[in-house]
Amino acid sequence: MTESPQSTMIDRIAGATLADGSRVDVVIEHGRVAAVTPAAPVPAAGARDLSGYMLLPAAAEPHAHLDKALSWDAIRSPMGDLRAAISAWRVYAETMTVADAAARARAQVLRMLRNGTTAIRTHVDVLLGDEPLRGVAALVAVREELAALVDIEIVALAGPDVPTAHLEAALDAGADAVGGASHLADDPIADLHRLLDVAERRGVPVDLHTDEGLAAAVTLDAYARRTRGWPQNRSAGHCVRLGTLDEPARDQVIAEVVASGVGIIANPITNLSLQGWGVPVATPRGIAPARALLAAGARFAAGADNVRDPFNPLGRGDALETAMLLVVAAHLTADEAYTAVSTGAREVMGLPEAGVVVGARADLLAVRADSLVQAIAEAPADRLVIRGGRLVAATATEGWVAAP
Repeated sequence: MTESPQSTMIDRIAGATLADGSRVDVVIEHGRVAAVTPAAPVPAAGARDLSGYMLLPAAAEPHAHLDKALSWDAIRSPMGDLRAAISAWRVYAETMTVADAAARARAQVLRMLRNGTTAIRTHVDVLLGDEPLRGVAALVAVREELAALVDIEIVALAGPDVPTAHLEAALDAGADAVGGASHLADDPIADLHRLLDVAERRGVPVDLHTDEGLAAAVTLDAYARRTRGWPQNRSAGHCVRLGTLDEPARDQVIAEVVASGVGIIANPITNLSLQGWGVPVATPRGIAPARALLAAGARFAAGADNVRDPFNPLGRGDALETAMLLVVAAHLTADEAYTAVSTGAREVMGLPEAGVVVGARADLLAVRADSLVQAIAEAPADRLVIRGGRLVAATATEGWVAAP
């Protein structure tokens, strides 16, 4: 595929199919959806004819690791659990340059954009050693370079052994939010409050890796209680432990989450890959309890997380892949799954509404399919990606099968 050097404005769409099966025409003005009407028998002059395409809200990625993306081939770490992946990554990160991280991040962002993602929240490690902000510098540069194509939010990921001063420096260097992984600390609750103290003092959003393990510490309830009433956006990624608690304990934590307004971000592909290595028979798999969260009214999203790095050697950086895993591993419907990677993700990320709704931002994904189930099942490559009314990516394929 050849990338166009310029985006193209689209002000009319004709004959597209929505997730409910209806066919519509869409008018876009000033980057927002101005009208949605039943499809006319003949496309209007100048309209982009999307007959044969599903028209969906563009995907939003609420949990990426662009500093790590596409590093698998360079690291070739043995597959294993979370701590093994952390160790392999940290060895590599000792020699990682800003240019290396930026090149991989740029390639991954453009791949995600072609797949239909127009907004990305990425974590970036605050590194150990004398140059802790190499990853931050790389992602800030990529964010600025690609600002006309995709919205990128950067979360400074400060592990328990990262000095608080380095976390503060990451925010000063351009990171937007506080992140961390308190469940890995010797004193998880103390580390949780350390991170939240910084976020409260700075008045910035918080997105923590939370309770990532089948038997990890439970910090989500303390997180929810501490931040109840906070004005800034807050979310918790992974929440694998929440899925292994007994129902009364699980539901009590979920009630705290709902009352506080903390958004939950499931990460099925990486958690399915990393969890359960120590249990050879009837191996348990890790994923946040999506059905219970939705039933309780929690803010809920899902992300692709790691892509081809020591934490997950595979992954396409495609929201349809994440949605498929939510259907088969979390028992969500196709509609619920796609919502989690699009409008639900945008809500958890604190972004304005987007989609085929009058007044919403015209961030849209057109994928060649007859139904949402087909789109999720087959993940067709034929796609058009619209951001703020501009066509920013398109993929068209050709194929044939020999006659019998």
